[in-house]
Amino acid sequence: MAFLHLSSSLALKTTCRSALTPVPVTASSRPTQNSAKFPNWVLDFRSKSLNFAFSGALALGLSLSGVGVADAKVGVNKPELLPKEFTTVIDVAGFLSDGQEKRLAEEISDIEKDTGFKLRVLAQNYPDTPGLAIKDFWQVDDRTVVFVADPNFGNILNFNVGASVDLDIPRSFWSRLAGKYGNMFYWKEKGEDASIEAAVMAISSCLREPAGPNNCSEVK
Repeated sequence: MAFLHLSSSLALKTTCRSALTPVPVTASSRPTQNSAKFPNWVLDFRSKSLNFAFSGALALGLSLSGVGVADAKVGVNKPELLPKEFTTVIDVAGFLSDGQEKRLAEEISDIEKDTGFKLRVLAQNYPDTPGLAIKDFWQVDDRTVVFVADPNFGNILNFNVGASVDLDIPRSFWSRLAGKYGNMFYWKEKGEDASIEAAVMAISSCLREPAGPNNCSEVK
């Protein structure tokens, strides 16, 4: 499973909130030549982190077991693979039937209406993926969960979680979700579509639970 928060801690958490917001250079930040350059370095790092989050993590991502940046597959950017009309479910791998896509889109719409959180699903088979182009297409922000289903990990369930979602949902939920519905034995026996549908319903149930110390303690 690729999960950006677990393998790259706060990459999306910092970038979604502040990568697009310049860090002001105040008088106190300019006592030396080196310190004057620091804010620009921070901005450059955050910008690169955001690009990696979507070109790397969405194209294939970092693995839960700790694969480093050098070992991650190279990110891609193929906007031509995006649908012409907006949809919350994009299946470039052909895992889902039209009926399944419709049901998932309806469930995702209900989640957003009821909770304010945005779930987006991309089914891909790397390197056949829109990759970085997803960010602008979906207007990904800190209230967005991007769920990438890609069997190239072994574990088919991969998540990129926005900062606001991360405040309400324990990070352990995502690893338990992947362990239950994303493992290779499950999706090879049940099918990629079954893993995707089960994961979406589990996320829906979790996001609807009241925030608290025990929320999302079970993967349903």
